[in-house]
Amino acid sequence: MSLLRSVTLGALCLTTAMLVIACDDASVDPDGGASFDAGPDGGASFDAGPDSDGGSPDGGSPDAGNSDSGSPDGGSSDAGGGALVLPAANASFDYQLGGPYPPPSGVQIVSRDRSASPAAGIYNICYVNGFQTQPDERAFWTGTHPELLLRDGDGDLVIDPDWDEVILDVRTPANRAALATIVGGWIEGCARDGFDAIEIDNLDTYARSGGLVSEDDAVAFMRLLSDVSHAVGLPMAQKNSAEVLSRRPEMGTDFAVVEECNRFSECGDFTAEYGDQVYVIEYRRADFNAGCRDFPELSMVLRDLDLTTPGAGAYVYEGC
Repeated sequence: MSLLRSVTLGALCLTTAMLVIACDDASVDPDGGASFDAGPDGGASFDAGPDSDGGSPDGGSPDAGNSDSGSPDGGSSDAGGGALVLPAANASFDYQLGGPYPPPSGVQIVSRDRSASPAAGIYNICYVNGFQTQPDERAFWTGTHPELLLRDGDGDLVIDPDWDEVILDVRTPANRAALATIVGGWIEGCARDGFDAIEIDNLDTYARSGGLVSEDDAVAFMRLLSDVSHAVGLPMAQKNSAEVLSRRPEMGTDFAVVEECNRFSECGDFTAEYGDQVYVIEYRRADFNAGCRDFPELSMVLRDLDLTTPGAGAYVYEGC
């Protein structure tokens, strides 16, 4: 309810007090006040980049704002603007970045790419590549935001050798703010589509930048993205990067999604910081078996390295 309407109604109540008319209708509208509008017409405006969030032209899914995705009670994290609903600890988990498919029976949590729609009735984590360009989006970045791409001393683009993705230049406050506007738009899109949390990938890109990007730069950018996520009511996951676990308060992260922490003997490090809200993906049977034995309190899944969908010859899924 607007202030003018509230005052006007209050005055009417005062002038008719002798008639014993209740003034309840002059109270503040319970749905009023300041709110964060994550829709395209409200709040901060974001250039969400390439139209790759699937479905409608504004980047939302066809079911945006009407998702059937559920939020099993996994506890809460105080982001300063209200409690955030975290994924349930030790719940059955699937990792579907290679393409969405009906979750296996019993799965309560799934992580999907931001271009996919959430799965109905379970907790959905939205995967966002926040520190590098997706393979199919390089033309967008080079054509629209070339100044935000990391370059070496010769002016050549710096490519992550592991994934053949261009590294984003998060070295200056101005660049981080500009990039947070773009990536923040994708985070807002995840919220509109009905996802329950955000997973930002490649936090550890600084280690593959040839010394050009510092850990401090990465942590500062991660905090900007966490702030956007919290503003739209979604908790933020730390993805991998055990080296920065001690800087969790600076990053503002709420839980962890970790690949191969059994293989690299890092699961204990993550549980020391995040307790049992660590969600683990292993790609080798021996590591998965060891994790299920040593960390029975964690959600853990065995997947094939390419994260293929059922029907593909390489598809592997098993949880514990």
